[in-house]
Amino acid sequence: MPDKKRVAVVIGSTRPTRICGGIATWVRDSLREDSDLDYDLLDLAEVGLPFLDEPRKAALQRYEHDHTRAWSQLVQSYHGFVFVFPQYNWGYPAVLKNAVDYLYREWHERPASLLTYGTRGGGKAAEQFISVLHGLHMRLLDTHVEAVITEQDVDEDGQLRDLYSTLQPNRDLLRKIDAEMTEALTKS
Repeated sequence: MPDKKRVAVVIGSTRPTRICGGIATWVRDSLREDSDLDYDLLDLAEVGLPFLDEPRKAALQRYEHDHTRAWSQLVQSYHGFVFVFPQYNWGYPAVLKNAVDYLYREWHERPASLLTYGTRGGGKAAEQFISVLHGLHMRLLDTHVEAVITEQDVDEDGQLRDLYSTLQPNRDLLRKIDAEMTEALTKS
């Protein structure tokens, strides 16, 4: 049996009190159910890239720093991506922009989707990030998720009271993302 295609579920926030890790874990676990793909977590906090410090543009792929070469190899080891991130001030986290800007050709033709979240679902952040992914020549899937997380869903520390109940309404969309990702990777 051939190896399963690998898809990274990117944890796109590094805020110390973030809820993104739990959400991304739920996304990964939901996508894995009955899937022919291998979904892994890729935590930008663990990758730990400094603010973009390469002297040449990424399209040249002439990386000066070991952390960039390691990031390039890691990204190339995945066949597709599901980006999970919050909406901050109607935009997406700077750490996510920094991570994608380090590279260029490594993203080309990789299928991608996203799950954004916020009090209104993160649609403005999604819109901006989708423009960036188009600029990187990624193959965007038709389905994305905008998960609404209200103030009633979080406790006094900003943590989700019941992650499963809050996110469960989005499960069917995740199943659709898995089907679209599987189809995109079967055609590649």
